[in-house]
Amino acid sequence: MTRLDPQKGILLIAEPTLTGDVSFNRSVILLAEHNDQGSVGFILNKPLDYKINDLVNDISVPFKVFNGGPVEQDNLYFIHKVPHLISDSIEISDGIFWGGDFQKIVNLLNDKVIDETDIRFFLGYSGWSSLQLDKELDSKSWVVVPNAYQSDIIQKSSSAFWKEKMMELGGDYLIWSNAPENPILN
Repeated sequence: MTRLDPQKGILLIAEPTLTGDVSFNRSVILLAEHNDQGSVGFILNKPLDYKINDLVNDISVPFKVFNGGPVEQDNLYFIHKVPHLISDSIEISDGIFWGGDFQKIVNLLNDKVIDETDIRFFLGYSGWSSLQLDKELDSKSWVVVPNAYQSDIIQKSSSAFWKEKMMELGGDYLIWSNAPENPILN
């Protein structure tokens, strides 16, 4: 398989052999930034037991919150596909945006102008220092694939997302799609 280079908007799929890392085992990550200083991404397939209204008293809707990664897990982050409604957003790629005016989001959520198909919340993020991600790619910790879902990636919330990606990769990855999360417990 030809290795794609990391860039904003692509997906990082954890290799099946990445089992010792609690945060990244079976993770699918949307890469939100990649440059000479480092990389930032958000884990898409690890929902938490929290809802956004559990964390932010001013919000009345019970949208899911996801574990974005092991860095700054006491901070809330978000991606969305409604930049025309949320000022100060940064485009990741293909109609998906990161950040923006949080007070505006609170109002949009409470007024039910946006729904869970428009926005995804995360506690924490996944971060790599300069060249760290490249080293992990060289050691075959990740598979880099295009984000074929574009802005609809926000709707991919299933914990089975990693399994789906293994099946799409095919070949030797197919066997891993049905393997238990912890092979020792098999």
